[in-house]
Amino acid sequence: MRRRDFIGLVGGAAIVRPLSAIAQQAHRIRKIGILANFSADDPEGQARVKGFTHALEGLGWSEGTNLHTETRWAADNAERYAQYARELVTLEPDVILASASSSVAALQQVTHTVPIVFANVIDPIGAGFINSMAHPGGNTTGFTAFEYSISGKWLELLKELAPGLTRVAVIREPSYAAGIGQFAAIQALASSSSSSGIELTAIDPRNADGIEPTIASFARQPNGGVIITAGSSAVKHRALLIAAMLRYRLAAVYPFPYFCSAGGLASYGPDSVDIHTRAANYVDRILKGERPADLPVQAPTRYQLAINLKTAKALGLTVSPNLLARADEVIE
Repeated sequence: MRRRDFIGLVGGAAIVRPLSAIAQQAHRIRKIGILANFSADDPEGQARVKGFTHALEGLGWSEGTNLHTETRWAADNAERYAQYARELVTLEPDVILASASSSVAALQQVTHTVPIVFANVIDPIGAGFINSMAHPGGNTTGFTAFEYSISGKWLELLKELAPGLTRVAVIREPSYAAGIGQFAAIQALASSSSSSGIELTAIDPRNADGIEPTIASFARQPNGGVIITAGSSAVKHRALLIAAMLRYRLAAVYPFPYFCSAGGLASYGPDSVDIHTRAANYVDRILKGERPADLPVQAPTRYQLAINLKTAKALGLTVSPNLLARADEVIE
């Protein structure tokens, strides 16, 4: 064999191997974990995961072709969060989608290296998930639900729906830092001149059994309304909360549109499905080589006002034409 033929053969082999490795990398199936805070049969949870996976398909990630997804449904159970977080990390996924704060907290307990993209989280800095919104650092980034200032708008909305109210109960989760932050924002507005005369009461039901008695007690006095702040307990027990408001004829405002779709009077907040859809973009970018630490945390791009006229009628409330005109969704 001539020397230049030998060199050509060796050089060709050196080229072929890297190209082969690149091809294998491009065609290997990537793994994504999803840790959801809902139960598997919850329509809202299903809609969020579907929105996320559908958006991934639009970005070129197809289940069974170049993507494998493992989903765990924690159903807002502390033991399940811990168990499923360990399970997902053990599978060595390329990235994990964490739906809501409890999912992020559980995952950060078991990994500091697997990329985490969160969706629908309130105050990720206060929760200790990230260093800053612009430069999250570490292995975690994502999309927030809203800022605390949005909570004040719930009081404004409640006053429009029931102009005669003088008492407002705020249902919160005291063990949840964001629950305290939301209540503080509502307090700040209540103490302003525009909302003077409103008496605020914090209601902290510890479990499902505590919801009915606390609301019944508050409803014994007239001119009352209720604000349900965002939190895992409110999401889990939303059917109980909505039913109690109707039973005791209390005007109530909720943090997300799906509360209103389930029979709640009114809501103002982001579309959680849209937030999960947007999260797919960050997962795509991480799969293509970007680092979570370099991807700034993003806030919702739009908020929705929803009014349930059927519930308003059941409560004997007349919704003003002005409020109806501003609503993004009116349920009749």
